[in-house]
Amino acid sequence: MTPARADDGTPHQPLAERLRPKTLGEVIGQQHLLGPDMPLRIAFEAGQPHSCIFWGPPGTGKTTIARLMADAFDAQFIAISAVLGGVKDIREAVERAQVALGQGQRTIVFVDEVHRFNKAQQDAFLPHVESGLFTFVGATTENPSFEVNSALLSRAAVYVLQPLSEADLKEILSRVSADTEFPAIDSEASERLVGYADGDARRLLNTLEMLGVAARQQKLATITDAWLLKVLGERLRRYDKGGEQFYDTISALHKAVRGSDPDAALYWFARMLDGGVDPRYIGRRVVRMASEDIGLADPRALRLCLDAVETYERLGSPEGELALAQAVVYLAVAAKSNAVYKAFGAAKAFVKQHGTAPVPLHLRNAPTKLMKDIGYGKDYRYAHSEPDAYAAGESYLPPGLEARFYEPTDRGLEAKIAEKLAWLRDLDARRKPRDD
Repeated sequence: MTPARADDGTPHQPLAERLRPKTLGEVIGQQHLLGPDMPLRIAFEAGQPHSCIFWGPPGTGKTTIARLMADAFDAQFIAISAVLGGVKDIREAVERAQVALGQGQRTIVFVDEVHRFNKAQQDAFLPHVESGLFTFVGATTENPSFEVNSALLSRAAVYVLQPLSEADLKEILSRVSADTEFPAIDSEASERLVGYADGDARRLLNTLEMLGVAARQQKLATITDAWLLKVLGERLRRYDKGGEQFYDTISALHKAVRGSDPDAALYWFARMLDGGVDPRYIGRRVVRMASEDIGLADPRALRLCLDAVETYERLGSPEGELALAQAVVYLAVAAKSNAVYKAFGAAKAFVKQHGTAPVPLHLRNAPTKLMKDIGYGKDYRYAHSEPDAYAAGESYLPPGLEARFYEPTDRGLEAKIAEKLAWLRDLDARRKPRDD
């Protein structure tokens, strides 16, 4: 295929390549790693490359930073795709690194999607990382602790890259607008494009590339919001992340779960996915719901939600989304209780009101003879030595303080918990409380 050419006959350079940072200072985002006195900045300035893995969502700069490392250290840059490459590619990279070493040049071997490296590939790679023949830099969207073998992982620092912020994406738009080859973009279209990108610079740049071609064909001087909607259509059915619709839909999901409506809960869950919400964010909210609205009425709910989140981390989209859907349905049909949620809030308010009351002597630890001599731990009743493993009438609060925060419901397991607490309180009532 003949490469596309500009009007002057030179090959057309994609927008992402034209805007690719040439220096560390041009990188947008990841300032927690690249800012002054931050870990990667220090490594760049020290001139000492080290093996590392960049873990983060797509379009956050993993490949760009790896290329800048090679430039900064005057190193040969060899890129391998863990999906398309094999042991043969690793052998070729080793041969090239040996030649470069003989000429006094370092080599950085960049492995894209390193989580797809199989055991044979990792085993072939490891000895050369250990010998220092080349510096290994991996990029992954998956948790490397699950996907990379421990021997390779132990020899690489893991750096977590974050989705680009709204301000970061607007900075990219500003640089695009300064490109003389690109039409102007009005403010409403800019806002919509930033929301659509959802933290992914590559998605933003690829979309802009397509828009630029269409705008030039139609001889448009400015990309407007109305034209943007017309051109992209369904692709722009996204959330204004951080905006009202985003939070309203989260609220609807939570209330559908709380209201025990699995169908509505699944609908809002699917709407959020369709709108481009990161499933990991939904997972965090689902875990919160398990404690806030289910609690001890069904303690299995929390474990199931944590398992669903872990499953998503392992499988990604779309496979892992089913596990999150299972968790959403389970929460919706589970017995409901906010008793722990209310009790925790009440306990925090109680502590604020009463301050740091002293721990009663009989509850204090007494690891030394001196502490025992002055009464620490004296008369403490060991519950396991009492009938029914319960020290009836014992007090575990500071002197003078009385409180009852947790009141279980009559739903699910909490109905049994309520019965037990009522029985224990009856035992307390029959025995005179400790007189301190």
